[in-house]
Formats: sequence, structure tokens, C-alpha cells
Amino acid sequence: MPSQPQVFNPNSTSQTLTDTSSDTIAANHHLANHNENRNLAQTATLANETAANQNVANGQAPKIGFVSLGCPKALVDSERIITELTRDGYQVASDYDGADLVVVNTCGFIESAVQESLDAIGEAINKNGKVIVTGCLGKDAEKIKTMHPSVLAVTGAHAYDEVVSAVSHHVPKPAKAKNYDPKIDLINDAGIKLTPKHYAYVKISEGCNHRCTFCIIPSLRGDLVSRPIDSIMTEATALKKAGVKELLIISQDTSAYGVDLKYKTSFWNGMPLKSKFYDLCAALNDLGIWVRLHYIYPYPHVDDVVKLMSEDKLLPYLDIPFQHASPSVLKAMKRPAHSENVLERIAKWREICPDIVIRSTFVVGFPGETEEDFEYLLEWLKQARLDRVGAFTYSEIEGAVANDLPNPVPEEVKQQRYERLMALQQQISAEKLQEKVGKTLKVLVDEIDTEEGIAICRSYADAPEIDGHVYVDNIDARVKVGEFLTVTIDEASEYDLFASFTG
Repeated sequence: MPSQPQVFNPNSTSQTLTDTSSDTIAANHHLANHNENRNLAQTATLANETAANQNVANGQAPKIGFVSLGCPKALVDSERIITELTRDGYQVASDYDGADLVVVNTCGFIESAVQESLDAIGEAINKNGKVIVTGCLGKDAEKIKTMHPSVLAVTGAHAYDEVVSAVSHHVPKPAKAKNYDPKIDLINDAGIKLTPKHYAYVKISEGCNHRCTFCIIPSLRGDLVSRPIDSIMTEATALKKAGVKELLIISQDTSAYGVDLKYKTSFWNGMPLKSKFYDLCAALNDLGIWVRLHYIYPYPHVDDVVKLMSEDKLLPYLDIPFQHASPSVLKAMKRPAHSENVLERIAKWREICPDIVIRSTFVVGFPGETEEDFEYLLEWLKQARLDRVGAFTYSEIEGAVANDLPNPVPEEVKQQRYERLMALQQQISAEKLQEKVGKTLKVLVDEIDTEEGIAICRSYADAPEIDGHVYVDNIDARVKVGEFLTVTIDEASEYDLFASFTG
């Protein structure tokens, strides 16, 4: 199983991302995967801002602290639980002392994440005492209770009702205020969000039907279960009305959406819609805001979605976790794709949509990976010339089939291969970004550094907290967070672009 996400630094042999401050995130992009950790203060700030925008009453009510760890899919689970708790009248606490109870949403994807989750549970117990555990690590309730016997309850991933029930058991629901007005004090279909108000994650399905040997997600979250398409569209529409400018579509296997539903037809706004990947993409595009696709497998039907991108509808961006290129390693991983076919598919996508940006992740040092396998991967990358690449060094995770594979790769060899891969990709990235100099791009403002007079933005090629940025200098008061700018690129580095604001 992959180790802690890393970003290439030629002056360091080992670097991990443990600081989630905005400055560190801005400096450590181009990561192997999303990390959407939220501590109590961050959760409270974002949740209470959403509640205030939706006119949700905040009187004297019990306060629940919330720590959310892991990927965007786990973050969406946290949003859902907080939404339900807020509907019941609870508030979100900003610190341990002010919380009547703390919920810790855990990650169990890799060993470092498991340890981080166990540490977070321990911190919550030490600083508050009343703790409920949920999330992927909740699958191993015995381990949690052995290490932290005082936890009040443990549930698995996406167990919304169980968490809410456990909270209300230990901290009874507040009585409705006398001035409660259901026409005002209700949360809309967008729900409480733990992201900046100009972008949001929308999870379209849960679980996965694949059985990759390095992954334990199916054991944590089960097989693929797709949401009805009308439910997704209702949420997406509410988010647009709430001012969201970008939707990030996520799941374990986004391009398999609807398979389990047998592409059932639902009705939304009086119109029939099939629960199918292409149909969903087309419907989302009719909303007229940015739509970014994550966790895509390179199935043939993705070609039709790329055609939508060529028509200036979907953002021309695909996040595809290829994981490797060597046929023998892919076979050992039980990945549902072959590298030769993928190169042909990438070439076809670029013919259909020349501006398409492809990001991916790779695992180096998988059991049995030879130097020949790794050289094959490097040569494949030279041909594929992907825009954004992150990498993991393989490490075992409890329950993964790959743990029992022969010929493990020594740790020092894994690290050397990681550095070689990222050095190659850094060169490819620099060359591709240099091609952007002189071009005009539409960018979305994420942050503003008022002291430096710089707007930290993203183009269609950049997903938040994982890809590069477009830094725009010489800005004035007209530039606002969450708004679009049109800029001309002046310079490029290995991962970022630089532009000047011209009004």
C-alpha cells in the first residue's frame, strides 16, 4: 500500500506533508493524492460560515467538535454528518474545551493514515474525554477500542445515521427554540460544506467493484453503490445557487457510475435522465459552472466524455490513477487496464481535445517490481507526457492481498525510484508549462496575499490542494476570492504559472 504522500524536492531524500496550513499547502502541491484533513477550528470556521449563509439559527445549543481526516470522499462524509447534526440543532465547536463531544472521522487507506487517525483519537480523548469514532478505520473497531477503550462508539465509513444516533444518545438533541421558523431555519440541499464557498466536492457513488491487490477500499466501503442521478443534480443545483463556481466530482470509480443501477432512468426537473456517466456529465455541464472529474478509469466510453470537453463544456481535465505501466506489475496489481492501450487512448483524447490535461498517480517499489519494470514505467511516462503526476512508494497495509506477494523491493531502492520518477516528471511538467507562456487563461481566485499583492489562483488544469497554481501579481481591490480572472501568462516554473493583473 502507498506510503505518506510526497512531493519531489531535489534537496531532500525524504519529505512528507504533515502541515495542513495554507502556506504549506501552497508550497507542497503536485502531490500523489488529495489530503483534506480538517481540525476542529477549521471545521467550525467553514461549517459555521455555511450555516450563517443559509440563515441557520445559532442559539444556545450543544456543541460537537469534529476532526475529519483523509481524502475528499471522507470529507464529504463529514459534511453529511455535520449537516444532519446541524439540522437537529447542534452547533460545531471550534476547540476541545468548548465541545460537549468530539467526532473523529478516520482514514484507514495507508499505514501512516491509520497511525494519524489513532493519534487524533487519542488527542481528542485526552483533551475532551467524550469521543465517537467513524470513518474507514472504524472497520477495525477492535483495534480502536483496544488502544482507546474509553471511546463512546465506533462506526464504519459513510455511517451517517449511526453517528447522529450515537451523538444524540450521549448529548441529547436541543429543544427547538420558541422563535424557530421552518421557512428560515432550514439547511438547503447544498448542505454544510467544509471547503471554501467557491468550490465543493460532490460524491456520486460509494465503494468499488475492482479488487486491486494493494487496495483495501472494497473491504472498507463495499462494492459500487451509485446515487440516483436526480439526487446528484438536486445537490449540484443547490450548490450553484449557493455561489459555488466549481464542482469536483468524486467517487472510488467515477467512470463506472450507474453500473449497479443498470443505468436506471430518473426524472429531474420533469426531464428523464439515465443514471449513466456520460448523461450525468452532460447534465452537470448544463449548469454553466466548472465541472472537474476525479478518479476516472480509462474505459472506452470515456472517449465520449472527452468530446464534451472539446465543446468547451466539461473542464478538459481527467484525474486517472494509472498506478504503473509495466504489464507484469499491472497484472500483479490486478489493474483493469493495459499500458499499451492507455497510450493509444491518451493519444486519441488529445486528438479529440488538444487542451486536455491529464493527472495521475503511480506506485513505485511494488512487490516484484524489477529495474526493467521501472525503466519501462519511465519510458512510458516519456511517451505519455502527462501534465500532473504524483507518486507513492509502496508499503504494506493490513488486509491487502499484495502483502503476500514475493520479492519485496528494499526501502532504499523504492526511495531512489521515487526520486528518479519525480525528477523525470518535473522536467516534463516544466516543458509543458513553458508552452503556456504568452497564452490567455481563465483562472479562479482561491486566496489573496494582501501583503505581497498576489492572487493565488487555479486554471482549468489545477485541482485544489493537489496541483499547481497561477500566481497573479499587481492586483487591486477589484480582485476577490471566488471570482474569475482572465490573465496572460508571463512565466512558468516546474509546477506553477505566473501572470500580471491588467484589470
